[in-house]
Amino acid sequence: MRINKYLAECGVCSRRKADEYVKAGRVSINKKTVREVGTDVDETNDTVFVDGKKVVKITHYDYVMFYKPKGCVTTMNDERDNKSGRPKRESEAEAAPNTRNSASKPAEDVNVKKSPRKTVMDYLDGYKDKRIYPVGRLDYDSEGLLLLTNDGDMTFRLTHPSSEIPKTYIVKIEGSIEESDLARLRKGVSVDGVKYGRCKVKVTGVENDDTRLEVIIFEGKNREIRKMFEAVEKNVIFLKRVAIGELRLGGLPRGGARDLSDTEVAYLAKLCGLQR
Repeated sequence: MRINKYLAECGVCSRRKADEYVKAGRVSINKKTVREVGTDVDETNDTVFVDGKKVVKITHYDYVMFYKPKGCVTTMNDERDNKSGRPKRESEAEAAPNTRNSASKPAEDVNVKKSPRKTVMDYLDGYKDKRIYPVGRLDYDSEGLLLLTNDGDMTFRLTHPSSEIPKTYIVKIEGSIEESDLARLRKGVSVDGVKYGRCKVKVTGVENDDTRLEVIIFEGKNREIRKMFEAVEKNVIFLKRVAIGELRLGGLPRGGARDLSDTEVAYLAKLCGLQR
């Protein structure tokens, strides 16, 4: 079994994060550090360590639904530089924020050390003894349904673009939008050389001078919806994920969390093509 799959199944982290751990030299097999992401593990005879701590196989999976509020980082600790959770590029450090009221905001003192931002774990007091981690991401300025689990296979299948798991969002943009722009979005658009695939999008209402839409995507790339609307020169001012497949956020309050029911877990497993 590949080391990233093994670590995911043990509830250490996602496969993608496991690759990062390996490259950083944080993983060892039989006390020998490995740095190749393609390294295999013999589940019967090998002993795996992360940061010097022995990795133990998971015997019970936990599945949690969380209503991530805006202004919360989708990570276990605030170790990143930008709002999406990925490391900030040099060009981003110099870019001014693109917000409706940015012109009226005073410039920030870059020399002032900022306090850590809230993370998902700041809201999950009842789950801190469980080794669960987020399934994919919602960026800092977005809110809504976020799943957390120690089920590595389910995490991989829910987040990998090839699975084409539908994810439904409520989106609000500044101003109106033409049908021709909606048609472009449905077919897929490219931004900065990145291709964003087909989606389903429809207008659901108008609030003041803003337009409200329902958007269903099937890939889940970083900041995908914001980038899609950027391609048609529209600014997203509100973004909320309300469903993954047919699993809906429902009446869960902002910052609230609950365990998934057996029926919900069985549904997700079926959606992912897993036997549970």
